[in-house]
Amino acid sequence: MTEIDSGIDLRALRALVAIADGGSFRAAASRLGYSQSAISHRIAALERGLGASLFARPGGRGAVSLTTAGQAAYTHARRAIAAVEALEADVGAGGGDGRATLRVGVFQTAAAELLPTALRAFRREWPRVEVILEENDRLDRLREHLGRGRLDLAFARDATSDDAVEAIPLMDDPLVILTRHDSPLVTLKQPTFDVLDGAEVVAWTRRWPMQLELEAAWRRRGIAPRVVFRTEDNLALQRLVAAGLGDACVGRVAAEHAIDPALTWIQPAESLIDRRIVLLAPLRREPSAAALTLIDTIRDHLGA
Repeated sequence: MTEIDSGIDLRALRALVAIADGGSFRAAASRLGYSQSAISHRIAALERGLGASLFARPGGRGAVSLTTAGQAAYTHARRAIAAVEALEADVGAGGGDGRATLRVGVFQTAAAELLPTALRAFRREWPRVEVILEENDRLDRLREHLGRGRLDLAFARDATSDDAVEAIPLMDDPLVILTRHDSPLVTLKQPTFDVLDGAEVVAWTRRWPMQLELEAAWRRRGIAPRVVFRTEDNLALQRLVAAGLGDACVGRVAAEHAIDPALTWIQPAESLIDRRIVLLAPLRREPSAAALTLIDTIRDHLGA
């Protein structure tokens, strides 16, 4: 078998992916911060090394497209880039003082209510591991960061496993109505979410995917609450409800750990949105011993 001098380097693979994603050499140059001629040179070298043309070039302002060989190269290039980024993340996890780092993606309720007790137990076994919590509520970003080694684990809602990420079930977190102890809602024998129709409510900003899903569920059910305040902070939302400025739809986990004694919650019999909290772990790279311990510790403390 003849040995092939491929001449492949990581910069050429990044250029290949950037061109395919952006549709042009110019877009790739802008994204990567190189001149267009530099991008063209790298692709030409890559094509010579592989002995195949990777792009169909229509000329003019038409978008370039991958050839059959280019499609295969693109798939392998993305995997190679992800593997290198994961390698860099794993090697760089240990600091110069011998401390290791675990990065965990979280949403506010996970950081405030689900992790503290588990982290206390984890610290007894791994006292020199620094755990960094990075707030992120976008599932696509969490999957991307796990695949690239930017996160070691991540909490998410309603996520499923795929070929790159394993979703470890932790607990159900159905929506409930957060209200005050002196609210008339508390006296209702069989409350439904219909009690929110026309009611003043405190809500999350629409930047959060959960709020968009919630408002879509309201519309499907014919419920039209009057949103009087929006916030991105869980503590602020609870304080606003406690001040009597409106009720709120929140997960049961958050409601159970409400910070103000004036607050209580009611759980309608029907489900407005099926919600399950999971822990995401990457499948394409071996988790560290510390990460495995943290997974087990979280599951033990949540009874998962």
